[in-house]
Amino acid sequence: MNSSFDPAAGRLVLASRSKARVGLMTGAGLAFDAEPSQVDERAVEAEHLAAGADPETIAMVLAEAKALDVASRRPHDLVLGCDQTLGLDGRRYVKAETIDEAREQILSLRGRTHALHSALVLARGDSVVWRHVSTARLTVRAFSDAFLDAYLQAVGDRVLSSVGGYQLEGLGIQLFERIEGDYFTILGLPLLPLLDELRRMGRALA
Repeated sequence: MNSSFDPAAGRLVLASRSKARVGLMTGAGLAFDAEPSQVDERAVEAEHLAAGADPETIAMVLAEAKALDVASRRPHDLVLGCDQTLGLDGRRYVKAETIDEAREQILSLRGRTHALHSALVLARGDSVVWRHVSTARLTVRAFSDAFLDAYLQAVGDRVLSSVGGYQLEGLGIQLFERIEGDYFTILGLPLLPLLDELRRMGRALA
Protein backbone atom coordinates (compact mmCIF):
# COMPACT_ATOMS: atom_id res chain seq x y z
CA MET A 1 0.00 0.00 0.00
CA ASN A 2 1.35 3.40 -0.96
CA SER A 3 1.60 6.13 1.64
CA SER A 4 1.09 9.87 1.31
CA PHE A 5 2.67 10.49 4.71
CA ASP A 6 4.76 13.65 4.95
CA PRO A 7 8.07 12.59 6.56
CA ALA A 8 8.67 16.13 7.81
CA ALA A 9 5.67 15.94 10.13
CA GLY A 10 5.21 14.13 13.40
CA ARG A 11 7.06 11.42 15.27
CA LEU A 12 7.42 7.71 14.68
CA VAL A 13 5.56 5.96 17.51
CA LEU A 14 5.74 2.29 18.47
CA ALA A 15 2.36 1.26 19.86
CA SER A 16 4.02 -1.03 22.40
CA ARG A 17 6.61 -1.11 25.16
CA SER A 18 7.78 -4.63 24.26
CA LYS A 19 11.42 -4.82 25.32
CA ALA A 20 12.30 -6.91 22.27
CA ARG A 21 10.70 -4.51 19.78
CA VAL A 22 12.06 -1.41 21.51
CA GLY A 23 15.52 -2.99 21.50
CA LEU A 24 15.38 -3.89 17.81
CA MET A 25 14.22 -0.43 16.75
CA THR A 26 16.76 1.30 18.97
CA GLY A 27 19.54 -0.94 17.67
CA ALA A 28 18.55 -0.08 14.10
CA GLY A 29 19.06 3.61 14.86
CA LEU A 30 15.41 4.66 14.62
CA ALA A 31 14.18 7.71 16.54
CA PHE A 32 10.78 6.90 18.03
CA ASP A 33 8.46 7.13 21.01
CA ALA A 34 6.93 4.07 22.66
CA GLU A 35 3.30 4.32 23.74
CA PRO A 36 1.35 1.09 24.33
CA SER A 37 -2.14 0.78 22.92
CA GLN A 38 -5.17 0.37 25.17
CA VAL A 39 -6.77 -2.23 22.93
CA ASP A 40 -8.45 -5.23 24.56
CA GLU A 41 -6.81 -7.85 22.34
CA ARG A 42 -9.03 -10.73 23.38
CA ALA A 43 -12.17 -8.69 22.68
CA VAL A 44 -10.90 -7.55 19.27
CA GLU A 45 -9.97 -11.03 18.14
CA ALA A 46 -13.10 -12.77 19.48
CA GLU A 47 -15.36 -11.72 16.60
CA HIS A 48 -12.78 -12.77 14.01
CA LEU A 49 -12.08 -16.10 15.69
CA ALA A 50 -15.82 -16.82 15.76
CA ALA A 51 -15.88 -16.18 12.01
CA GLY A 52 -13.07 -18.69 11.50
CA ALA A 53 -10.20 -16.27 10.88
CA ASP A 54 -6.76 -17.89 10.72
CA PRO A 55 -3.83 -16.87 12.96
CA GLU A 56 -2.21 -14.78 10.20
CA THR A 57 -5.38 -12.72 9.77
CA ILE A 58 -5.73 -12.30 13.53
CA ALA A 59 -2.17 -10.96 13.75
CA MET A 60 -2.95 -8.33 11.10
CA VAL A 61 -6.28 -7.37 12.71
CA LEU A 62 -4.63 -6.86 16.10
CA ALA A 63 -1.66 -4.92 14.70
CA GLU A 64 -4.09 -2.60 12.90
CA ALA A 65 -6.24 -2.11 16.00
CA LYS A 66 -3.19 -1.18 18.08
CA ALA A 67 -1.85 1.24 15.48
CA LEU A 68 -5.19 3.00 15.01
CA ASP A 69 -5.80 3.18 18.76
CA VAL A 70 -2.59 5.10 19.42
CA ALA A 71 -2.92 7.10 16.19
CA SER A 72 -6.33 8.34 17.35
CA ARG A 73 -4.57 10.08 20.24
CA ARG A 74 -1.55 11.18 18.17
CA PRO A 75 -3.09 12.08 14.80
CA HIS A 76 -0.04 13.92 13.49
CA ASP A 77 2.37 11.05 14.15
CA LEU A 78 3.18 7.85 12.26
CA VAL A 79 2.22 4.93 14.49
CA LEU A 80 3.52 1.37 14.21
CA GLY A 81 1.26 -1.41 15.49
CA CYS A 82 2.63 -4.94 15.85
CA ASP A 83 1.24 -8.33 16.70
CA GLN A 84 2.44 -11.91 16.58
CA THR A 85 0.39 -15.10 16.56
CA LEU A 86 1.39 -18.73 16.84
CA GLY A 87 -0.67 -21.32 15.03
CA LEU A 88 -0.62 -25.11 14.91
CA ASP A 89 -3.34 -27.34 13.44
CA GLY A 90 -5.96 -24.62 13.79
CA ARG A 91 -5.07 -23.80 17.39
CA ARG A 92 -4.35 -20.15 18.15
CA TYR A 93 -1.84 -19.79 20.99
CA VAL A 94 -1.66 -16.78 23.32
CA LYS A 95 0.78 -15.95 26.11
CA ALA A 96 0.47 -18.37 29.01
CA GLU A 97 -0.72 -16.92 32.30
CA THR A 98 0.86 -19.57 34.55
CA ILE A 99 3.91 -21.83 34.49
CA ASP A 100 1.64 -24.88 34.24
CA GLU A 101 -0.10 -23.39 31.21
CA ALA A 102 3.29 -22.62 29.62
CA ARG A 103 4.36 -26.21 30.21
CA GLU A 104 1.22 -27.49 28.48
CA GLN A 105 1.81 -25.19 25.51
CA ILE A 106 5.42 -26.23 25.09
CA LEU A 107 4.52 -29.92 25.36
CA SER A 108 1.89 -29.48 22.65
CA LEU A 109 4.61 -28.10 20.34
CA ARG A 110 7.14 -30.86 21.08
CA GLY A 111 8.31 -32.71 17.98
CA ARG A 112 6.13 -30.60 15.69
CA THR A 113 6.42 -27.63 13.32
CA HIS A 114 4.43 -24.49 14.05
CA ALA A 115 4.06 -21.12 12.35
CA LEU A 116 4.74 -17.68 13.79
CA HIS A 117 3.01 -14.79 12.03
CA SER A 118 4.35 -11.29 12.72
CA ALA A 119 2.23 -8.41 11.43
CA LEU A 120 3.11 -4.72 11.13
CA VAL A 121 0.79 -1.80 10.43
CA LEU A 122 1.67 1.87 10.01
CA ALA A 123 -1.18 4.30 10.60
CA ARG A 124 -1.70 8.03 10.74
CA GLY A 125 -4.88 9.47 12.19
CA ASP A 126 -7.71 7.17 11.19
CA SER A 127 -5.93 5.72 8.13
CA VAL A 128 -3.71 2.70 7.62
CA VAL A 129 -0.85 3.64 5.29
CA TRP A 130 1.08 0.33 5.15
CA ARG A 131 0.64 -3.32 6.11
CA HIS A 132 2.99 -6.28 6.20
CA VAL A 133 2.99 -9.81 7.60
CA SER A 134 5.89 -12.26 7.68
CA THR A 135 5.76 -15.93 8.63
CA ALA A 136 8.44 -18.20 10.10
CA ARG A 137 8.19 -21.94 10.66
CA LEU A 138 9.86 -23.53 13.67
CA THR A 139 10.31 -27.22 14.45
CA VAL A 140 10.53 -28.07 18.13
CA ARG A 141 12.76 -31.02 18.92
CA ALA A 142 11.59 -34.12 20.77
CA PHE A 143 13.11 -33.09 24.10
CA SER A 144 12.66 -35.08 27.32
CA ASP A 145 10.33 -34.19 30.17
CA ALA A 146 13.43 -33.74 32.34
CA PHE A 147 14.79 -31.16 29.92
CA LEU A 148 11.49 -29.25 29.99
CA ASP A 149 11.49 -29.23 33.80
CA ALA A 150 15.04 -27.86 33.83
CA TYR A 151 14.17 -25.28 31.16
CA LEU A 152 11.13 -23.99 33.05
CA GLN A 153 13.10 -23.78 36.28
CA ALA A 154 15.87 -21.83 34.55
CA VAL A 155 13.68 -19.27 32.78
CA GLY A 156 11.05 -18.87 35.50
CA ASP A 157 8.40 -16.22 34.88
CA ARG A 158 10.11 -15.14 31.66
CA VAL A 159 8.34 -18.08 30.04
CA LEU A 160 5.11 -16.05 30.37
CA SER A 161 6.42 -13.10 28.35
CA SER A 162 6.13 -14.64 24.89
CA VAL A 163 3.64 -16.73 22.98
CA GLY A 164 4.76 -20.35 22.94
CA GLY A 165 6.83 -19.92 26.09
CA TYR A 166 10.20 -19.31 24.49
CA GLN A 167 12.60 -16.52 23.64
CA LEU A 168 14.79 -17.50 20.72
CA GLU A 169 17.49 -15.05 21.79
CA GLY A 170 17.90 -16.87 25.11
CA LEU A 171 17.61 -20.40 26.47
CA GLY A 172 14.57 -20.95 24.29
CA ILE A 173 16.85 -21.71 21.34
CA GLN A 174 17.52 -25.09 22.96
CA LEU A 175 13.93 -26.14 22.30
CA PHE A 176 14.41 -26.21 18.55
CA GLU A 177 15.54 -28.63 15.88
CA ARG A 178 15.04 -26.44 12.80
CA ILE A 179 14.04 -22.88 12.02
CA GLU A 180 12.85 -21.57 8.66
CA GLY A 181 12.32 -17.84 8.37
CA ASP A 182 13.60 -14.44 9.31
CA TYR A 183 15.09 -13.99 12.78
CA PHE A 184 13.37 -10.63 13.26
CA THR A 185 10.02 -12.16 12.34
CA ILE A 186 10.49 -14.66 15.15
CA LEU A 187 11.24 -11.82 17.59
CA GLY A 188 7.97 -10.15 16.56
CA LEU A 189 9.25 -7.28 14.40
CA PRO A 190 10.06 -7.99 10.71
CA LEU A 191 12.68 -5.28 10.68
CA LEU A 192 13.88 -5.45 7.06
CA PRO A 193 10.53 -4.70 5.36
CA LEU A 194 9.82 -2.06 8.01
CA LEU A 195 13.12 -0.30 7.36
CA ASP A 196 12.52 -0.50 3.61
CA GLU A 197 9.16 1.26 4.02
CA LEU A 198 10.56 3.85 6.41
CA ARG A 199 13.35 4.61 3.93
CA ARG A 200 10.72 5.06 1.22
CA MET A 201 8.99 7.53 3.54
CA GLY A 202 12.24 9.32 4.30
CA ARG A 203 12.27 8.15 7.92
CA ALA A 204 15.36 5.92 7.87
CA LEU A 205 18.83 6.22 6.44
CA ALA A 206 18.76 5.59 2.68
